[in-house]
Amino acid sequence: MKEKIENLYNEDNNSAYKTLLELETVTTESNELYSYFNDLLKMLNNEKTFIRVRGFRLICCLAKWDNENKINKNIDVILNELEDEKGTSVRQCLEKLNLILMYKVELTEVIEDKIRNLDVTKYKESMRGLIKKDIDYILEHL
Repeated sequence: MKEKIENLYNEDNNSAYKTLLELETVTTESNELYSYFNDLLKMLNNEKTFIRVRGFRLICCLAKWDNENKINKNIDVILNELEDEKGTSVRQCLEKLNLILMYKVELTEVIEDKIRNLDVTKYKESMRGLIKKDIDYILEHL
């Protein structure tokens, strides 16, 4: 598992993405990745957007297994990734946010507040509408 986490940092994006998808699948079936939560949290501080997004996505996938409330304790740091400069990254994160909302109902208000107050004006016009649509979809299903 440690090697797979390390591969998430791989410069070969195809390899890293394949590992990400594999780990996301693992989280649907077991809590094996949960012991690496802090490693995933550290990914959110990486200078590279794609590494931060991978960490965010996997943290969302771990909501199902978060019996120690690590997500709750770090929710502000986690949600900061929604302010990324790259619209495509924000969309990937918004897509996985439903997993936290599904398993961490107590965080609904914090998450709702965060996404309602996101500044989408910093993105290109074409991306702005898509992000807004993603946000509206989440809000409709709260």
